[in-house]
Amino acid sequence: MAEFLEGLSDNALLALPWMFEFWALPHQLAPEGAWKSWVIMGGRGAGKTRAGAEWVRSMVEGSQPLDVGRAQRVALVGESVDQVRDVMIFGDSGILACSPPDRRPKWEASRARLLWPNGATASVYSAHNPEKLRGPQFDAAWVDELAKWPNAQNTWDMLQFSLRLGDHPQQVVTTTPRNVEVLKAVLKNPSTVSTHAPTQANRANLASSFLEEVERRYAGTSQGRQELEGILLEEADGAMWSLTQLERGRVERAPALTRIVVAVDPPVTGHAGSDECGILVVGAVTEGPPQTWRAFVLEDASVKAASPDTWARAAIAAKERYQADRVVAEVNQGGDMVESVLRQIDPLVAYRAVRATRGKAVRAEPVAALYEQGRVSHLPNLGKLEDQMCLMTSTGFQGKGSPDRVDALVWALTDLIIDAGQHYQRPTVRTL
Repeated sequence: MAEFLEGLSDNALLALPWMFEFWALPHQLAPEGAWKSWVIMGGRGAGKTRAGAEWVRSMVEGSQPLDVGRAQRVALVGESVDQVRDVMIFGDSGILACSPPDRRPKWEASRARLLWPNGATASVYSAHNPEKLRGPQFDAAWVDELAKWPNAQNTWDMLQFSLRLGDHPQQVVTTTPRNVEVLKAVLKNPSTVSTHAPTQANRANLASSFLEEVERRYAGTSQGRQELEGILLEEADGAMWSLTQLERGRVERAPALTRIVVAVDPPVTGHAGSDECGILVVGAVTEGPPQTWRAFVLEDASVKAASPDTWARAAIAAKERYQADRVVAEVNQGGDMVESVLRQIDPLVAYRAVRATRGKAVRAEPVAALYEQGRVSHLPNLGKLEDQMCLMTSTGFQGKGSPDRVDALVWALTDLIIDAGQHYQRPTVRTL
């Protein structure tokens, strides 16, 4: 580093702090290609605002302070005028803080806009008043926190009609993800590109006490996955489970358990392109009458299985970690091979084969009913399983690929609660 710095001229050293490409994290740099929208999704403090401000700089600045850049008229759109001004313009990572002295724009409060030395302007707009975007036109736009806007769809539509100047108008969207239709539609648009990063990616610029506190309080929860990991948590219309329901039933640890099983949903094939093998560890307290039994989802041990040996070893390892009573495995695809490959790892493994005779959604319905009754709880760090659960509807799975984790969950709870409850016999009470 010292050798590099010593090799720079005085002017280069003075310019270095303002060369964002040198300092930026990968998710803060615009992807290549002729995209229309660039969505930067990230956790709190991941550097989204800095990336948006620097992108505006890259669009409006030319080689010299008075040279014209690629964009001359920019829209700055946020939840409110105050938020645009306080965060996007005057914030610690806003446009003014990121701009070098000879290119720093002036804030014209009476016109609610920035004016650069080269004549470029950036005007402020609020999602509370989308009609103000009717009439103006732009060649670039920065949209901040789209997922929490009021009038989001209307404001977004008005902005799209106004992005009509130049050869190729573009916009950047910086947002913490939320399950809202406008954001999901933007992400699905073929002209959209996206980058993503969790809060931890920018840890060098965040207080360690902040990271420790939020990780302690929110790690492994749905809110933590959204606010810290920056992951879009989707729910399908008519889903059998909701994130709110799952979060309400979350517990930090399970009580003493009567039985524990490891459920396995083997992939159809065994190669690098196969679906994941769903492996779930679930325990239950089955003392008293069946209607009082409760289950606890302990671990998602699913693996990307290139071969049957891989998932079999993962399943047996999970059984040993929890001293589980048995392994339950679906055999529709593998038949006797499933048991054979498990016994190659552990010849004495307690094993039950189950075969699906009904569709996935039909099998899942009685399990979903257990959640509605408040009889199933999740431990933390089950995010991928919960994502699949919230995309399972009565008409089938609405996500990509196979709901392997949900299948394993259904087999585990069917074995522990539903089937066992049907065979329960009330103890005979004799009177003397």
